[in-house]
Amino acid sequence: MTASPGPDPLEPAGLRAAVAEALTALLEPRRSGSRTTVLGAGNDDLEPGRRFLRTLSDGGYATPGWPVEHGGMGLDPAAAEVVLEVLSGFEAPDLYPFMIGLDLVGPTLLAHASAEQHRRWLDRIRTGEDIWCQLFSEPDAGSDLANLKARAGRDGDGWVLNGSKVWSSRAHYAQWGLLLARTDGSVPKHRGITAFGLDMTSPGITVRPLVQMNGDAHFNEVFFDDVRIPDADRIGEPGEGWRVAITCLSHERGALAGGLGVSPAQVVALARGPGMAGCDVRRDRAARDWATLRVLEWSGQRALAARRAGAVPGAEGSLAKLGTNGVLKDLASLGVEAQGPAGTLDPDEQWQSLLLLSPSISIRGGTDEIQRNIVGERVLGLPPEPRVDKDRPFDQRPDR
Repeated sequence: MTASPGPDPLEPAGLRAAVAEALTALLEPRRSGSRTTVLGAGNDDLEPGRRFLRTLSDGGYATPGWPVEHGGMGLDPAAAEVVLEVLSGFEAPDLYPFMIGLDLVGPTLLAHASAEQHRRWLDRIRTGEDIWCQLFSEPDAGSDLANLKARAGRDGDGWVLNGSKVWSSRAHYAQWGLLLARTDGSVPKHRGITAFGLDMTSPGITVRPLVQMNGDAHFNEVFFDDVRIPDADRIGEPGEGWRVAITCLSHERGALAGGLGVSPAQVVALARGPGMAGCDVRRDRAARDWATLRVLEWSGQRALAARRAGAVPGAEGSLAKLGTNGVLKDLASLGVEAQGPAGTLDPDEQWQSLLLLSPSISIRGGTDEIQRNIVGERVLGLPPEPRVDKDRPFDQRPDR
């Protein structure tokens, strides 16, 4: 009698089984009561994350969508999502400090950087050796990112940078930053931007942390005074930085729309915990939040299937981010209410930390207002907002 063949590792079921078997030999299964940490709240310990990424590095499990030659598994988006879903079932430290590199910068470099830059940067991102930050937003260029004023001028075989950035997460200990700078003011604002990888140890960089109301100081202001950038660190051609930015922002919205560490199983644990029994109103809120997280999961799977079929990503990232923002805020409020006085007195209580962090979720990765504009214009077909300076050379605008 011929034995039936095992599952095909290239099919979702076979891939899931193979990854689960491999990870079981490396990691501990996730416990139902594991602490929820969102966006690195209250945590600056980097070594557990680095050890975790090194453990996964040989199999490419932390970066399944990256090419094999750069330490990934070479999987398409849908298959990579299967790997990450299996990985979420195991104990893991808070990886938010590494998220910008793994989920945003890495895929952006794969799309736009040179082969030499891939060799220099990607492996150190994958193993957590280098942490990256985003140097995009400025005091006058947040909602209108293309209005950025930080300037990089040609100087011999490099560039000289002056200006400032703000809301740069983890810039105070990042080794590298993905920088957008204006290199040509004679063309409209979107066409005069260039992207760079910026060595954060370069002379002339000053980083000033901004303290949040939960005590974290993960956001920063960053100032540049005659900072020299080698041309070898330019990403893409001069003036093509907006294409780099759009790629990075599309990955950012997807990363910030994935539940940010809160799973439906954790909502069930909250509903069964202290302060919930006998309170139908709170249990109803928990049920609605659980359902919203499931809908967001299914919407993400549908978007992945569409991309796998060759569809161009649309406004689904903005819709998912708006949904994620709302459900996390409600869960934070619900968790603190259920704890009673203890929920406000213990600074290490996970729901209090999330509650104090939750207002910033509507700012990170594009404000809620920006996401609603995207949905209104691209999904509902509403008239676009007036953009009177879109085709005017940047240096000829009235506000210059």
